Amino acid sequence: MTHNQFDNKSQAWSALFSEPMSDLVKRYTASVFFDKRLWRADIAGSLAHAEMLCAQNIISPEDHEAIKQGLNAVAAEIEAGKFEWKLDLEDVHLNIEARLTQMAGDAGKRLHTGRSRNDQVATDVRLWLRGEIDLIGELLRDLQIALLDVADRNLDVILPGFTHLQVAQPISFGHHLLAYVEMFSRDSERMSEVRRRTNRLPLGAAALAGTSYPLDRERVARSLGMVDDHGQAQICQNSLDAVSDRDFAVEFAAAAALCMVHISRLSEELVLWMSQNFSFIKIADRFTTGSSIMPQKKNPDVPELARGKAGRVVGHLMGLITLMKGQPLAYNKDNQEDKEPLFDTVDTLKDTLRIFAEMIGGQANPANGLIEGGISVNAKAMERAASLGYATATDLADYLVKKGVPFRDAHETVAHAVKTAISRQIELSELPLEIMQQFNPLIEADVFNVLSLRGSLQSRDVTGGTAPHQVQLQIASHRARLE
Repeated sequence: MTHNQFDNKSQAWSALFSEPMSDLVKRYTASVFFDKRLWRADIAGSLAHAEMLCAQNIISPEDHEAIKQGLNAVAAEIEAGKFEWKLDLEDVHLNIEARLTQMAGDAGKRLHTGRSRNDQVATDVRLWLRGEIDLIGELLRDLQIALLDVADRNLDVILPGFTHLQVAQPISFGHHLLAYVEMFSRDSERMSEVRRRTNRLPLGAAALAGTSYPLDRERVARSLGMVDDHGQAQICQNSLDAVSDRDFAVEFAAAAALCMVHISRLSEELVLWMSQNFSFIKIADRFTTGSSIMPQKKNPDVPELARGKAGRVVGHLMGLITLMKGQPLAYNKDNQEDKEPLFDTVDTLKDTLRIFAEMIGGQANPANGLIEGGISVNAKAMERAASLGYATATDLADYLVKKGVPFRDAHETVAHAVKTAISRQIELSELPLEIMQQFNPLIEADVFNVLSLRGSLQSRDVTGGTAPHQVQLQIASHRARLE
């Protein structure tokens, strides 16, 4: 009996086997219905591989042309939604190659010369992930700009700064938002570093030991843009490592998990600030939901869900690490399980960044060019909250230090002053001067400027500080970086 290598009833290795794969095993081992999203990367890698095979005189120019035309036709079918993905063909690679062979005949069968699905899939995932990292970088930029825009509008808005969720010191709301800009800027840096290590070519490693064909791997790397900043081809140097490791995917998942942790921290604050107990901000209605029985409710579902999705992405990281930890060299079927968590991590992170940029910064109305939506700030509620909790106590201690009092003594003096204010149920700034002078005679009338929220804010005019002048400088620096 003659077996067609790519018919619906057999696999690419069927000549060796005496019975077909069971339907249960076929469904269990197939990946086509989730890895088909790699089709663009698969076709790009195949085009580069075919071009190199022709340049190396491994296949004829005629075969190369037939492969090129066939792959472009396959791409057109997939784009148009006319491509039939077949479970029997197991994965994206065999589906595309089978259709190519139907179109190009023997030329299509020659495409796989000098490569294996092991180095092919490793290349596809790297190419796909590289593109996704580029998109994530753009979304991180959009989110940072949204935060900068809100910070710029709220330089002088006073927010209670917390430690242990207790009122600590007054800060600028703009300064608070810049903390997240710093976090997301580091996330962007990490993504760039992951991209650099992802952008290396496994193709040519074949199954695990390299190949006897005279491949020009550098040519393929350059064709696929797998080069460093100086245009030097970046190639995986060990064939075993090239096909079997997924540390680039684990590293991406780690960077993504950390980014989602930052999103989750911001989400927690948005949820708190929106609650009636704070009433610091409002989130546009399109990012909130109501209650099925309580008509007065506006629930911050988007930040709550993002907070939950952070755990999901962290879980994917743990799954990928566990996937890799017990594998001997070289390739193992376990690695098929890298794709679904990686795909979901990418999708979750992109969707979250996109929605947060709009939820925070709003969206330009094409009709009038005005920004609509975004978070709106209740400056009065923020300042009122900052006036509670003796937020300027540290300023009084600093005042005494500048008068020559050792800091530890100043700290003790202020503690007694705060205790007195608490007993009288008044703020520190409301203590009469003569009472404060009982704690230390060096205290004079100018202390009331020091104890004001605005005075406290302005006094922290040091690089990285919360003084509005410093916040302006930081905003300008970030904008220059992001342009």
